[in-house]
Amino acid sequence: MRNRIDAAPRRGAAALLVILVLAGAAALALTQASGDGAPEYRVDPFWPLPLPTITDADGLDHQWVTGMVGASCIDSEDRIVTVNRGFLPGGLLAQEGSQSIPAPPVVVYDREGNVADSWGDPTLTDEGAASVLPHGIHGCFVDYLDNIWIAGNSDGVVQKWSRDGSEMLLQIGTKGLCDGPPTTNPNAPYPTCGEPGYNASETLLNAPADVAVDPEPDPVTGERGSVYVADGYGNHRMVVFDAEGRYLRQWGSAGSGEGQFVERGGGHPHCVVIGNDGLVYACDRGQNRLQVFDREGTLVRIIPIDPPAYLNATLRATDIELSRDPDQRYLYVVDLGSNRVWILERESGDIVGSFGGSGHLAGEFTFPHTVVADSHGDLYVAETIGGRRHQKFALVRD
Repeated sequence: MRNRIDAAPRRGAAALLVILVLAGAAALALTQASGDGAPEYRVDPFWPLPLPTITDADGLDHQWVTGMVGASCIDSEDRIVTVNRGFLPGGLLAQEGSQSIPAPPVVVYDREGNVADSWGDPTLTDEGAASVLPHGIHGCFVDYLDNIWIAGNSDGVVQKWSRDGSEMLLQIGTKGLCDGPPTTNPNAPYPTCGEPGYNASETLLNAPADVAVDPEPDPVTGERGSVYVADGYGNHRMVVFDAEGRYLRQWGSAGSGEGQFVERGGGHPHCVVIGNDGLVYACDRGQNRLQVFDREGTLVRIIPIDPPAYLNATLRATDIELSRDPDQRYLYVVDLGSNRVWILERESGDIVGSFGGSGHLAGEFTFPHTVVADSHGDLYVAETIGGRRHQKFALVRD
């Protein structure tokens, strides 16, 4: 089921908001830089613009609400593709209003914050699981052909959709059947999904967290479009498939050693990003580190995420993004434990700045989950659980 809406700007409410808070907005969330030349960002408190209101046959207005936002990704036109869980059971909370309705699972914004498109079948099974889209909708990636990939951390699939969401082009894994024993999660809609998984199947996944597609020729097959899956909520591996979904290779296991991902806690690896340097960056968030591999799985380096002022925080490496300059000088790391985004100089791994902090005001975070950059260098942070929103941070100095 598709949900197209008029993409015209909804400026009325935003204009009123400007009048009320303009004086305070100018000082919000400038990057706290610790080194000369670090990029600086300022939150845009008016992004996105208000979501649509639908009037029913009785004349009652119903506001779209996204609930938890799983992730966002960017297409070739700098449209921000967001995936949310509002349509799932318990997706909207009572405090979000009795007349609120779930937004479509995929909402696409332009850079100004207007809703440019929306789509996604919200149908549920009798057990309350997503019957078409991945359950526990989680990771998001737009490939070099503008196809949209979605992962789900509560079942066993990664899906590839056409840019407009009209057609599912590929599914890796079998929906509802994970690479794990039947007693893993007996009370869940899909009882084979969850930790510990088998970490072995060449056809099944187990609650994958994230996905990335390589635009360059694969180092083994020579073909473009290899699919890298962070198979990390039940399994503990990076697993690679070709463009048609055929298994190529994998690496990773549960543990604390080099090349391993933390044994318990879910989401390890939690993210995967392929850099312009041809390396694969993976989040081992339970062990507060990024692990960097070549595309065949050889460990190249480990980058600890351990800022001295926040030593007691956990889940430090939840998601990453590389800056959009050709050399990708900077690495942006979502730190769930301290509700910040750290800016690292990629080559050295040194922290040169940050933004965020705990709270619900513009520029603050509650459960930041993913970060993505557009071609202008602006950053978009998705918050899930308690945050339940997206925020835009405009680049003011690079």
